[in-house]
Amino acid sequence: MLLDGPRLAPLSGSSPNALVILVHGYGSNGDDMIGLAEMMQQSLPDAAFVAPNAPGLIPQMAAAHQWWPIDTFSMAERSAGADAAAPDFDAFITAELEATGLASSRLLLVGFSQGTMMALHVGLRRPEAVAGIVGISGMLVAPERLDLEIRSRPPVLLIHGTEDDVVPFRSMELATTALEQAGVPTETHISPGEEHGVAPDGLEAGIAFARRLLT
Repeated sequence: MLLDGPRLAPLSGSSPNALVILVHGYGSNGDDMIGLAEMMQQSLPDAAFVAPNAPGLIPQMAAAHQWWPIDTFSMAERSAGADAAAPDFDAFITAELEATGLASSRLLLVGFSQGTMMALHVGLRRPEAVAGIVGISGMLVAPERLDLEIRSRPPVLLIHGTEDDVVPFRSMELATTALEQAGVPTETHISPGEEHGVAPDGLEAGIAFARRLLT
């Protein structure tokens, strides 16, 4: 299935010299995530932004997309769900890079919650490293498989609120350990007192990370 979603052309009006793909969480959509792009544009004026809608829709909810259904919250469900969603997202990344004429080294993936799981799951398995991955309020799916399946090691920034009651704060430490063991350069940013969301300090950390990698 060919994914698509809202886009922002470079603020500078020039051809893009970087691409930022924003990956939404469970029950959200690309329109939610493109709002983050609007806050990032001033710092990355030559970057194009796109926020694809996940292929699945949640029944009885308006414009609520999912990368995979959540029924049991089990590790097995997450692993199977990410595996099933990966080919479509991977193909979308390839198509967007081809359309912009940019190399993988000019691509930043920014995920939130289930979108973080997708960004890490797919980004680390692509043969050509992306510029980096920002994961907000998420976790690493199937950490026990990473050593065998990893194909590239882009820098990663994990951002998490200490009071997250949806994806536990401890998920950041578990992901960091697994990523570092797999040789992935990993940084973290803690948002004290924040729940499941994008805090202003977390967004600032993500923008600083993006600027460092893309400008």
